[in-house]
Amino acid sequence: MPRKKAAKVELPTSLKGMHDIVEPDYFAYQGFFEKASEIALYYGFKPIELPILEKEELLNTTIGENTDILEKELYSLKTKGGNHLAMRPEGTAGVMRAYIEHGMQSWPQPVMLYYYGPFFRHENPQRGRYREFRQFGLEILGTSKSVADATVIKVIATMLEEAGFKNLIVKINSIGDAESRQAYTKELISYYKKNLESVCANCRQRMKTTPLRLLDCKNDKCQSTKTDAPDSIGFLNAPSKKHFKEVLEYLDALDITYEIDATLVRGLDYYTQTVFEIVEMKDTSTDEKEGDESHDDTQTAELLSIAGGGRYDYLGKKLGFKKDIQSVGACIGVDRVIKSPDHKPLDSRINKKPKVYFIQLGFEAKLKSLTVVEMLRKAKIPIMQSLAKDRLSAQLAVAEKLKIPHTIILGQREALDNTVIIRNMANRSQETVAIPDLPAYIKKEL
Repeated sequence: MPRKKAAKVELPTSLKGMHDIVEPDYFAYQGFFEKASEIALYYGFKPIELPILEKEELLNTTIGENTDILEKELYSLKTKGGNHLAMRPEGTAGVMRAYIEHGMQSWPQPVMLYYYGPFFRHENPQRGRYREFRQFGLEILGTSKSVADATVIKVIATMLEEAGFKNLIVKINSIGDAESRQAYTKELISYYKKNLESVCANCRQRMKTTPLRLLDCKNDKCQSTKTDAPDSIGFLNAPSKKHFKEVLEYLDALDITYEIDATLVRGLDYYTQTVFEIVEMKDTSTDEKEGDESHDDTQTAELLSIAGGGRYDYLGKKLGFKKDIQSVGACIGVDRVIKSPDHKPLDSRINKKPKVYFIQLGFEAKLKSLTVVEMLRKAKIPIMQSLAKDRLSAQLAVAEKLKIPHTIILGQREALDNTVIIRNMANRSQETVAIPDLPAYIKKEL
């Protein structure tokens, strides 16, 4: 009888749109987080850690029931107790919930917070975008002052500049307060009703539910209609005009390059007044073959959106607070930062470059080795080691491969004598040092 073909065993893989972060990417993420946190702290922001799970009702209220996030992208679950929860798709809702829950309105205002971590959306994975993605966010709660908007933009731009981005442009718009938006929305719907044949089915639905998001449509069919749509700035009332003018004056004073984009509205329902995105302008040129006169050198510009945010003055009241909590915030898409060719990896404080490679030979040496490693750790001397390897040649080969200039050799005799051998890997010279003197010797001689 013919043998049965063995079933193919499929090895486990990560879920679609989710990925492991290993070295060196791990330290790239960590380095960005540390630098961004440092900048935020210098500007007066304080850290907050938000839970991964929130009540689904919170997100329904804050984000808007007709947004793509809630209709298509939310990771939701029902607990055994019947509670409806969701994995956080963004941070602002959780920060506002925390502000109200912990009575932060009684703190000195404004309250300035920063956070970092994974967020989750069941969207189609694409370049620099995942279903589990990482963001660094800033929020200023408890002030309507335009200087808060400018501060958020400045700090976010500074973080990106420190990470190596050079040609940054702030695309900015104002969608006004409630009064301004009411007048603008009415005009926008009227305009789109006259152009129903020129827009996609999604936009025809948005006219009934979230008309401002008509300007957020990426469908090619809708682009010409969107370009000719009335802009929100023309419908701003006096207070909204004043606020937006002041924000732009701050950006001018800070020498921040910006561009007013009348189609910019952001994708969430809670935004009011200032909305913005920070993009990197990438110039690409295509040089044709020499002698080919049918084509000129072409210059094109590609925009990569890496951060965005805006003001959300009415969000607190939507959550049941007795009055509006004027607030503004923004977040950086850290995955896009790390994957960008313009990203300049920032040194992580926890990633210490080893000064020596520690070699142990024999059981007696291994018994003593962790005590020696702990002594070096307390002296803040980072090392590399291969505890699982036994042969001297194998461990020396690893040290050479890692280009570590010195090795510590602890063998059976050295373990009994309470000494180690220090070897210079460049010239193979060696010196015997007593273990208690080892930290001082390394710091002085190496």
